[in-house]
Amino acid sequence: MVLCSSTMDSAEEESLHGQSSDEEGSELSDGELQEAFAKGLLKPGMNVMVDKKKKFINNVEGLKQCLADFRKDLPWVERLDLTNPPARDILSNAEEKVSAGTNGEIDAEDDFQREMVFYRQGQATVLEALPLLKVHNIATKRPDDYFAEMAKSDQQMHKIRAKLLTKQMILERSEKAKKLREQRKFGKKVQVEVLQKRQKEKKAMMSAVKKYQKGMTDKLDFLEGDQKTARNPSDGSKKVLNKKGPNAKRKYKDQKFGFGGKKSGKKWNTKESFNDVSGFRAKIAHDKGGRKGKGGNKNKRPGKSVRRKMKSRS
Repeated sequence: MVLCSSTMDSAEEESLHGQSSDEEGSELSDGELQEAFAKGLLKPGMNVMVDKKKKFINNVEGLKQCLADFRKDLPWVERLDLTNPPARDILSNAEEKVSAGTNGEIDAEDDFQREMVFYRQGQATVLEALPLLKVHNIATKRPDDYFAEMAKSDQQMHKIRAKLLTKQMILERSEKAKKLREQRKFGKKVQVEVLQKRQKEKKAMMSAVKKYQKGMTDKLDFLEGDQKTARNPSDGSKKVLNKKGPNAKRKYKDQKFGFGGKKSGKKWNTKESFNDVSGFRAKIAHDKGGRKGKGGNKNKRPGKSVRRKMKSRS
């Protein structure tokens, strides 16, 4: 009897474990979880989520079936598929170089080389597809009278055109204003340069006039207008300073005003001037020749004493 009870207990436990495992696999409600916990079926460490390993299935039959679907014996016009290697690189062949893709070595990380292989592969496909399309009477060019319905209405296109025209006008106005500003700046610059040139010429003319007044030069070239500048302006002044003796103007001024120094007693007689009687005229000295002209016979004014007597008489 003891053995039977033990076997019954073990059978009940196995049935309960089986139920708990089934329940764990399924979605258990809160009430079922509470009952299992009350019976002691839930213990710490039992509820651990374990990731199942992914099983890879090699479905050979399915793959073969897909391949057979791809290999359906349809005409080329229905498929339009082409498999081509890259076209020959004419430039590299002319330069006797091995192009990328012909020897099977293509650097996938090189963007330019990769895109060039795609481009030449597409070029080879086009060269092979055009004759085939022509054979099957498939047009490859759009006819002249081809009409395609516009995706946008004419009203919307008119609005877009008007907006583009306004933008273009704004750009043209801004460019025109920019050119006008540049022209004004250039005109002001030219005006400033002309004024500076005139001031420079005026300054040069004034300096030449001062030099002429001071007797440093006897040339009047500055009165002729635009004077020809010498190679070295300092040469002219050196030549003037190196001349022997003063010029004519300086001589005349020296003769008229003297050379400076003592001027008192300049008109006093000297022994030579006293003995020189070459300029003496007797008629003029003694008034023997008489006066000529309107007032030659006119009476002289009476003296002061005579005038007093005449006044006292009256």
